[in-house]
Amino acid sequence: MTERSPAPGALTLVEALVNTLDIESGADSLDTAEGRARFGITGDEEAEQARTLRESLRAALLAHAGHQPHREVTPLGELLAGAPLVVTVDEADGSAALTPADDRSLPARVAAAVAEALVAGTWTRLKACEAADCHWAYYDRSPAGRGRWCSMQVCGARAKMRRYRAKGA
Repeated sequence: MTERSPAPGALTLVEALVNTLDIESGADSLDTAEGRARFGITGDEEAEQARTLRESLRAALLAHAGHQPHREVTPLGELLAGAPLVVTVDEADGSAALTPADDRSLPARVAAAVAEALVAGTWTRLKACEAADCHWAYYDRSPAGRGRWCSMQVCGARAKMRRYRAKGA
């Protein structure tokens, strides 16, 4: 996981939530008060729901990259089905958007972000790194949309080195 340009629009929320867990080190920022506050999480139950949502999002992002999750997760659609969204219309220009009915609800904010990304055509470009010890969320800005790693310098280089060594063995 390295620094990349953040995902566009509301996908920054999804990217940030997925990246609250550093799989390699095991550090989970949802274990800290600061990490929870960043997402408006106030208690242990909400934190556990956020972790479930995070892993379901990670599974969807792995699917965007053509990979299956490494463990069973609650389907994302099931978690977002109860997220209340409303249609808002801008009186000045008539544009419309789906917005969370409750701005404090993390699932509703995520559902609105996914809806915005679907309309913008950016949802499937948000992916999870294929490295099993990483799975960091990143926005694939490659022209063909075939990015595989969060960082070519770290995860990509490791994968290529493993492949190279396997051929020589």
